[in-house]
Amino acid sequence: MRLILTTAVASLALMTAACNNAADDTADANMADDLAMNDMAMNDVNMAGADTTAMPLTAAAFAATIASGNLYEVESGKLAQTKAVNEACRKMGTMLVTDHTKQQDMLKTAAAASVPSVTLPTAMLPEHQVNLDALKAATGAEFDRLFLAQQKEAHTKMLAALRSYAEGGDSPSLKAFAAKAVPGVEQHLNKVASMKM
Repeated sequence: MRLILTTAVASLALMTAACNNAADDTADANMADDLAMNDMAMNDVNMAGADTTAMPLTAAAFAATIASGNLYEVESGKLAQTKAVNEACRKMGTMLVTDHTKQQDMLKTAAAASVPSVTLPTAMLPEHQVNLDALKAATGAEFDRLFLAQQKEAHTKMLAALRSYAEGGDSPSLKAFAAKAVPGVEQHLNKVASMKM
């Protein structure tokens, strides 16, 4: 759906620019604005709970997204083990470190088996790094609240990426990994949802 809307907006902007050569710069700016508005509108539709089925990522993009998520989960789990005031948050942190370390190892194996093989990043994506930095700055009960809010969001996004790739990904080894990883991420999301702060 996003592709159709983006294509339609781009076609309209190109026709406008072709009809008015003197206004090329204005048409280009309008096209960029229209595309940005379309992206924001699609994000709003997705956030409102409408159809959130997305095109699966490429093997490299999928692996980079999940690898970054795992790095974030392990590091945020380590922080929770030492900074959380609530025992349930500390236990959640321990579970995250254990489970996402195992998941990262499984991802490395699947990425290496992919044809062509996929190299995983060793650093987090900016979104994950910003979240980790916010956790580092938080203390006390505020840390616990922020930790749980971030875990809910991170696991929701990871689960969507895993499900999407398991259904329509372009690498058999990564598709198998994604399908195998879904239950563990679902378990984490359910655990976070059951925790009240």
